[in-house]
Amino acid sequence: MLTPAHLTLVQWLSPAFPTGAFAYSHGLEHEIATGAVRDANSLEQWLTNILRFGAGWQDAVLLAHALTGDCEVLDDLARALQPCAERLQEGLEQGSALARTVAAITGRPLPPRMLPIALGEAASALDLPAKDVIALYLQGFAGNLVTIAIRHVPLGQTEGQAVLHHLAPLIHTLANDAATAPLNTLGTCALAGDLAALRHATQEVRIFRT
Repeated sequence: MLTPAHLTLVQWLSPAFPTGAFAYSHGLEHEIATGAVRDANSLEQWLTNILRFGAGWQDAVLLAHALTGDCEVLDDLARALQPCAERLQEGLEQGSALARTVAAITGRPLPPRMLPIALGEAASALDLPAKDVIALYLQGFAGNLVTIAIRHVPLGQTEGQAVLHHLAPLIHTLANDAATAPLNTLGTCALAGDLAALRHATQEVRIFRT
């Protein structure tokens, strides 16, 4: 059942919320520049791998634990798990912006943290099922990257939305699994995505910060 808490979370994760998500491509800008992502099919495959084997899964597990755990310790862990400076920048700047804005509109003291930890700490007060919080987080993450691809591959709006539609079952499965996953399931195996983020740092022409 949709509740006011769900609507609050949707607001926090919407493109209108001032986290600056539009400025971060998670290495996708480099993949588009090299032709690795060039159409809807290659975008869907790239996003599937990032969600299942990369930051998608890792952030989902961290977020699940941040809803009820020690966010100070989890934030240190989240920072240590980042594969490069740009990924650290991406997570910390967006997380700090989310915490700052939620604190301003709710009056709760929320310190700057990595994005999944910041969201978990903020959303703990909403008392929502972990799988709901995780699913909406992953949907927002994937949606931002699809929007970037629509503009810069380029893809048509319909093609881009079809990719996001196809990812919905995976997002649902990952959210259910991550909601009860122990911390020892953390880890990534998305080397191409990590290398893209590393190479983006020295890319001569850049539109996005990461």
